[in-house]
Order: sequence, then C-alpha cells, then structure tokens
Amino acid sequence: MTTVSSDGPETPSDIRIRTAERADLLGVHRIEQSVFPQPWPFSALESYLGEAGFLVAETDADDARVAGYVIADTVPNHGTPLGHVKDLAVRDDCRREGVATALLRRALELLSSVGVASVKLEVRADNEGALRLYRQFGFEHRRTIPNYYSNGEDALVMVRLLSNST
Repeated sequence: MTTVSSDGPETPSDIRIRTAERADLLGVHRIEQSVFPQPWPFSALESYLGEAGFLVAETDADDARVAGYVIADTVPNHGTPLGHVKDLAVRDDCRREGVATALLRRALELLSSVGVASVKLEVRADNEGALRLYRQFGFEHRRTIPNYYSNGEDALVMVRLLSNST
C-alpha cells in the first residue's frame, strides 16, 4: 500500500513512524552527528523523549534500526500555537527512500491535530535536498537570518499554513 497526499510526495508503506523511545536515542544521536555540521548534543535529544512530536522512522529492510527522526513541537504565538519543526534527519543509507517525507507528513499531522495554524522551520540556505522537500510540502521562504549557524551560514525561515487537513 502506498499513501498519496496532495500535501506532499508519495510515501512507501514499508516505512513505520512511531514515537521515539529511550532505546532509539543512540541511533538518533549517531544520525544527528553524521548529518549535521553542528549536531545537537545527546542531552538535547534526550530532553525531547516523551514528547509526541519526537518521532522515529523504521523501514522493513532495516531490522527496526532508526532510519530517521523528526522533532516538532509548538510554541506560543499570540494565542494560537505555532508549530516548529526543530530537527529532521535521515541516515545516509536510507536517503531518497521516502523516510523524510513520511516523517514530515506525520509531524505535520500531529501539529495540525493540536490546532496549529502554521508551522515554521529553519534550514541552511545551501541545503538543497531539504529545501526541495519543504517546498514540496508547501513551505515558503519568509525571511533569512544571517549568520544563524556558528560557522556563519545563513538560515532560511520557512513557513507553511495548515488547513487542519494535513
């Protein structure tokens, strides 16, 4: 079975998304360190355990190893919560298999279910793969934050309005 949504690309059915558990943290941390030039520390990842928006992906071909993860939550915004995708990463050997698509779709569904009207994220200005994914999901560039990252790279702030039917 393949899930198709007008809000994003197809997602293969052999990807399972679930809430992160303590046993996932080492795998998540390894992905974080391998993917990002400035990875979050283990303690930061650990602080999101138990949060509904800390999700991991597994694939049938992977013996239940973490293939990717997303951390999304809400922040106050003038009486209406604003969704925030804080972190999204996929293991190198699982890229281009729909893992990021499945994770982002589920995160947006969760945020929509708690009444979020819009979702924001920050992404490195030169991360073409991530930018392509976010644009496919309807995220639009709203502003640039110069020198956002410690190496001087700019971040693009992207926003997507939700219709509560993600």
